[in-house]
Amino acid sequence: MDRRSFIRATTVGATAAAASGLAAPAIAQGNRTLTLVTTWGRGLAGVHDSAQYCADMITAMTDGQLTVDLRAAGELVGAFEVFDAVSSGQADMYHGVDYYFLGQHPALSFFSQIPFGMTFMEYNNWWYHEGGMELGDELYSIFGLKAFAAGNTGPQSGGWFASEINGPEDFQGLRFRMPGQGGQVLSALGASVQNLPGAEVYQALASNSIDGTEWIGPWADEKAGFQELTNFYYTAGFHEPGPNLNLTLNLDVYESLTPTQQQIIAQATTASNLWTMSLFMANNSAALQRLQQGGVQLLEFNDAVWDAFGTAAQDVIQEPMGDELYARVYDSYMASMQSSAQWISRSEGTFTRQRDRIMGF
Repeated sequence: MDRRSFIRATTVGATAAAASGLAAPAIAQGNRTLTLVTTWGRGLAGVHDSAQYCADMITAMTDGQLTVDLRAAGELVGAFEVFDAVSSGQADMYHGVDYYFLGQHPALSFFSQIPFGMTFMEYNNWWYHEGGMELGDELYSIFGLKAFAAGNTGPQSGGWFASEINGPEDFQGLRFRMPGQGGQVLSALGASVQNLPGAEVYQALASNSIDGTEWIGPWADEKAGFQELTNFYYTAGFHEPGPNLNLTLNLDVYESLTPTQQQIIAQATTASNLWTMSLFMANNSAALQRLQQGGVQLLEFNDAVWDAFGTAAQDVIQEPMGDELYARVYDSYMASMQSSAQWISRSEGTFTRQRDRIMGF
């Protein structure tokens, strides 16, 4: 019995028996209410906005035939419980980043972010045109899910530190918040890595439970208030150059929708993908200036640190290659990234370098 069949067999009785029908779609006069749970605390800049945008777009584009009821992390289930909640049918869909769930399958890293991985544009090339979506369907169907690319934060910062990082040895014993394979890289360098939901990071840093953290980028980081706690800020990181956010539906719920409703979800998430990325990029530069004016030191890792990141990242990414599906996704992902990079570096890369030189940026 495959996992999807097992989930159906073991949850149908419980679902029917639950008087509240926790997230079974409410259907009245042809209208349905779908429950959306998220990995984001309510109000977290950019990422919660992205989830809300998806909910509002689907509701508006279906003229209320589908009303999406958004529940932020902790309001119905915890941030790290959304995958299981939707897979089991307790909720209808979730919005989040799937490196939180690598314990389910290591290949989920490719549909969120791997170290030294794809930028926003490179991921879109792969997802929409070079086999990423089809491989995603294969992977997520194992868990009774259907995923859509629904947002991206753009390149994420290297993080906030209690003191400067002068070499790879400075990660030894460092208590640092970083999820996914990026966190595994820091673990390989000797850090004590913690995987915390976004809503819990500020308090962990304030209470000295951790020595540092990455979050997203200048705008979201400023909104989170990390500059109140430390002023060593590394503006470029190795771990998330273009992390993808998914809107992921329970597959049975998705298949119960009309073809028109399915297409609306596809188009709403595509719109959210662009809207979310633009939201972050529109706000990051001004936020970075405010941080610097407020006394934050803007730093870059030196080459020795970058080299250590790169060496450890190769080991981390290769480690799950014994899994056949992981290996196939890896091959597809890497081939697409190489193809995109060869053109982008010779076109946009050259242009922006020369434009910034000539314009004095």
